[in-house]
Amino acid sequence: MNIAIIDYGAGNTKSLQFAIERLGVTSILTSDANTIQQADKVIFPGQGAAQSAMVKLKQNKLDLLLPRLTQPVLGICLGMQLLCEKTEEGNVKGLGILSATVKRFSSQVKVPQMGWNSIQSLQSSLFEHLSSGTYMYLVHSYFVPVIPETIAQSNYDGLYSVAVQKGNFYGVQFHPEKSSKAGQVVLQNFLNLT
Repeated sequence: MNIAIIDYGAGNTKSLQFAIERLGVTSILTSDANTIQQADKVIFPGQGAAQSAMVKLKQNKLDLLLPRLTQPVLGICLGMQLLCEKTEEGNVKGLGILSATVKRFSSQVKVPQMGWNSIQSLQSSLFEHLSSGTYMYLVHSYFVPVIPETIAQSNYDGLYSVAVQKGNFYGVQFHPEKSSKAGQVVLQNFLNLT
């Protein structure tokens, strides 16, 4: 299986590669459009600021390529948020795959949300073998509201989308590579998608 992890300067790609290796699959970290297009699965990781991420995607024209991909694509953390139309983080325009605006948590809660939180209302083969209430590891100050494409929710300053799906595009706000066995299950389920 041919897994491409999009290289656009986002942090944490090494631990993601190690997590995939533990499942017996090798991946390639790349910003090459042809390599990404030919991959069986594409992972769009994320850690960092929305604005610099979009600048780097545009440098390699990946902002144009990503929405046209037809194989399964998994956005993680910022990668999920950038699937949306725009984000309040720096008023940045995203990829527009989801017609949603990413919001900032209110001043009523500690930001970023950092640590383990439970996920509920699981509605996708991405969560096969997992039950509602499973804990995942999150680090984020911005969130995707609950939208028609929401396939799992979490609660911090109110309910929000902790996972989304539209066609072949999947997004998770949590870091599966840091979420112990449950995160490995999500990655395995993604690799199993046809």
